[in-house]
Amino acid sequence: MKRLLVAAINTAIIISGLAGCAVSSGKVSPQPASHPASASAPKKTMRAFRSEQELASYLREIAEKQKVERRAMYDTYGGPVAAKSAAPAVPSAGADKEESITNVQHAGVDEGGIVKLHGNHLAVLRRGRLFTVAIGGGALTPISTVDAFGPDIDPRGTWYDEMLVSSDTIAVIGYSYERGGTEVGLFGIDPAGKLSYRSTYHLRSNDYYSSRNYASRLIGSKLIFYSPLYVYPGSEDPFQSFPAVRKWHKGATAQEFRRIVSATQVYKPEHPLDSEYGVALHTVTICDLAKGDFDCKATSVVGPAGRVFYVSPESVYIWLTDWERQGDKMATRSQLYRMPLDGSAPSALEVFGSPVDQFSFLESDDAHLNVLVRSQTAGDGMWGAEHAAGDVALMRVPLASFSDGSDPVPLSSYRKLPAPRGYTFQNRFVGDYLLYGSGSGWGYPQKADKSRLYAVRWANGDLFPLTLNHGTDRIEQMGSDAVVVGTDGADLHFTAVRLGNLPATADEYIRKGASQGELRSHGFFYKADARDSGMLGLPISMPARPGYRHLFETSAAILFLRNDSLHFQEVGELEAQPDRAKDDSCRASCVDWYGNAQPLFVHGRVFALLGYELVEGAVDNGRIWEMRRVNYSPQSLTALR
Repeated sequence: MKRLLVAAINTAIIISGLAGCAVSSGKVSPQPASHPASASAPKKTMRAFRSEQELASYLREIAEKQKVERRAMYDTYGGPVAAKSAAPAVPSAGADKEESITNVQHAGVDEGGIVKLHGNHLAVLRRGRLFTVAIGGGALTPISTVDAFGPDIDPRGTWYDEMLVSSDTIAVIGYSYERGGTEVGLFGIDPAGKLSYRSTYHLRSNDYYSSRNYASRLIGSKLIFYSPLYVYPGSEDPFQSFPAVRKWHKGATAQEFRRIVSATQVYKPEHPLDSEYGVALHTVTICDLAKGDFDCKATSVVGPAGRVFYVSPESVYIWLTDWERQGDKMATRSQLYRMPLDGSAPSALEVFGSPVDQFSFLESDDAHLNVLVRSQTAGDGMWGAEHAAGDVALMRVPLASFSDGSDPVPLSSYRKLPAPRGYTFQNRFVGDYLLYGSGSGWGYPQKADKSRLYAVRWANGDLFPLTLNHGTDRIEQMGSDAVVVGTDGADLHFTAVRLGNLPATADEYIRKGASQGELRSHGFFYKADARDSGMLGLPISMPARPGYRHLFETSAAILFLRNDSLHFQEVGELEAQPDRAKDDSCRASCVDWYGNAQPLFVHGRVFALLGYELVEGAVDNGRIWEMRRVNYSPQSLTALR
């Protein structure tokens, strides 16, 4: 179980407080010129390869450069030098406008998650199985379950991570170390909530896992997912490892993979690619689920291994970062690709530093891209986002400035910002502001009597430092304002932040003796019922629990708070009953990488998803009380095919 092994290693690093693998970096600097709003069409686009022969020749040139660079490193340091972030080996073998129950970054761009709404049913993905629970007409009844993988598939070594629902189709996105990369299972869900398996497809890729990001998005009926694929340019036939797909059946072989990216769908950077640490094809695949099968198109860009990707309603952005030697130190070199969802050619910019995660991006309505970057980070693959360090700057560029990648973003487009103390960095664009700070993250709660939260007007760079009585572990939108969640080492704090003309902290709620039960963005939800009021929910757990424990333990409860004009009032908790837990005979995905607890506000009702329990609460006189609960574990249902 490679992820589990890597998790143990990285958790040890996080707990010990070690920084990431960056050594040094150039500065990202001065003050930006003001850019007028402009059209988003790039003046030039990237160039695709014209033939297989041209692409093969390009890869051979890269291979030769890598040999020279490695020989130079050997001569300089007296022996081989291991890469700081070595690329893993290639594995051997809602069209309907549903009520949203997912805490997404952009309205209308759904994100793969563990629970989705389909009409009058909740669909839940947990520990290698799919479940449905009926909630229509006041019901709370488990209906159906199926394995999240196809018949005759051995699920060992496979992680079934996230799902999306479009019309009567559920797409489960996973990663298989045994069968060649990304695994996409398609399932049917009928009006009665009954599940049925349809088909499975495999796409050749490397592991897409990120401790913060989600691999898949859904816009209408279009399933969009990103995957990296490390290629070995010096191999005799580099095309053998190119993006490809096969339909699964018993006895399927590696020879059945069919390439989905031709040379004319691969785009290269204008600047020389001198990566010492591996070359990757970064592929965006778009599949139309309305066509009833796996009808997909893909586009790839060539670049180094380090990456952060972000999906706006119009485009996919991939920020690629590599380490390069500058004398006896290491620095980052980056390229930013913009891949329009309409299928038109990608465009690019040469950039500095790297964003921390997807929340570092905002494609704003004034036709600009705004990105918060740090100087000592190289992407969010695996736990890269947890190790971000160095200088901080806000980059702001017109979308029309994207071109073929030969143009660097001028230093005047970066506004230098203060770096927060601490090593676990959080950031989020909310309304007209960018908010950022640092907290405890995956490690043990750090004592933080006081900390800084920075609010920045992204349009003009005005900076407003705010003081918190706790660290920053979560930044979320709450209507037109924000809420920041963090620990002081013993208690869990919720601080409301007013984002008007002059940002300021407002009310603070303290939950004594508690910690966050989930770290991923989907663990939180805010349901507005008026412009300045609503209710939020967040999983909580025992005090001083280190963040990584959410992988192995369920949350103790979902805490609900009422917001009235930035004043918090505790509504109460819906609690788990771990003593009633049953052995689920787990066969796959037995670590909850993508969470196991979530507040749900559905059709005017309030639920707490807590492991295999779904608890419904009723709010009366400002307090929540438990109405009923149901256990939807496999023992309660008959498996259906």
